[in-house]
Amino acid sequence: MKKLEVKDLKENFFEAIGKEWMLVTAGTKEKFNTMTASWGGIGWLWNKPVAFVFIRPERYTYEFVEKNDYLTLSFLGEENKKIHAICGSKSGREVDKIKETGLKPMITDKGNVLFEQGRLSLECRKLYTDVLRKENFLDPSVYEQWYTTHGGLHHVYVAEITSACIKD
Repeated sequence: MKKLEVKDLKENFFEAIGKEWMLVTAGTKEKFNTMTASWGGIGWLWNKPVAFVFIRPERYTYEFVEKNDYLTLSFLGEENKKIHAICGSKSGREVDKIKETGLKPMITDKGNVLFEQGRLSLECRKLYTDVLRKENFLDPSVYEQWYTTHGGLHHVYVAEITSACIKD
């Protein structure tokens, strides 16, 4: 992996997040979990480069994100859709996602988990969290479509992108 200055990121995150998807990972080298996500974004907030992700409280990864100061985002490329399919449909409570997918964990200098398969990886420090609220949906159809039968309201996390690396 080759370090990249965050300010030098040239990624089209509409494509990377919405179509390629990403792995959201949190925990320690001894115990961590990862999940597939296709909702989120990258931007500039509080004079910092940030990522924002949405996680339902039912997800096992939620527990790890809640307990840790950092999370990572790993973009594996279109060729790894099978990994995303497993990490998005199976719970780490019930299966060993690393064994089942062949993911190869790497530990960062800060003790966070990335994957060798990542074509682009972001290490992020949590800055803010909140819970989406039914009464705050200005378009009720969004709530009806995504929250009446799909599970709990997402928690949103805003996290400063502290480092980035690309596969060399």
